[in-house]
Amino acid sequence: MGIYIKSIRKEQLMIDTHSHIYGEEFDTDRAEVVRRALQTGVDKILLPNINEESISRMMAVVRDFPNVCYPMMGLHPEDVKEDWAMILDRMEQQLDGTIAVGECGLDFYWDSTYRNEQIEAFERQICWAYEHDLPLVIHMRKAERELLDAMDRHKSKGLRGVFHCFGGSKETASRMLGYEGFALGIGGVVTFKNSHLADTLNSVPLDRIVLETDAPYLAPVPYRGKRNEPAYVREIASFVSNIYKVSMEELINETNATVARIFGAL
Repeated sequence: MGIYIKSIRKEQLMIDTHSHIYGEEFDTDRAEVVRRALQTGVDKILLPNINEESISRMMAVVRDFPNVCYPMMGLHPEDVKEDWAMILDRMEQQLDGTIAVGECGLDFYWDSTYRNEQIEAFERQICWAYEHDLPLVIHMRKAERELLDAMDRHKSKGLRGVFHCFGGSKETASRMLGYEGFALGIGGVVTFKNSHLADTLNSVPLDRIVLETDAPYLAPVPYRGKRNEPAYVREIASFVSNIYKVSMEELINETNATVARIFGAL
């Protein structure tokens, strides 16, 4: 699909490392959403899978926007139920051509009915990552101890990846950064008035973060409360560059280099 892109220097091009633009929230204007991203300088959009039903939608977007949208393969913890093992059997057959394992992890926020199943499913997807030499894109909510304990059981395997939608404390950041191949995914939450993330980032090296939107969720200020989209990475980047007291160009160069280190050349 040909989309006009205004002239933007290569060193100003950004990557949205986590976006669900294959969701039904974008069915009426997806091409326009991608156009706005490209014209804003976001030229790569990484798509985490969430369940078996989302695979076909995700892959359709990848086909529609080649060299812009890139797929991952994983089972979101909130979608782990009794049949998780069979679903992962089928998903594993579709890993070829994907850039990462994810979105996977642990989430006990709303419901911990499938707590043990979530842990087993997460550990199996960790195994995919090192068996197939792919990064992990990890979702964690109200499950810090259990998730990091699971990670510790595989720490010697040279894993790499992203702790998606990071919003934790300096202590949590420190423990996560103990996994040398991992970065923290920083999104719209950093711009929220009641967020302490800006203070936490003062203790996080610039080369250990990547930028993300988690679209359609968690739009940054000044779009908070509206549908999020990849073009808003620039708002996040601007805010984060002020935290680190660096130019936008330096921030983009550093975060893009981290993306390349984790995901390889896109």
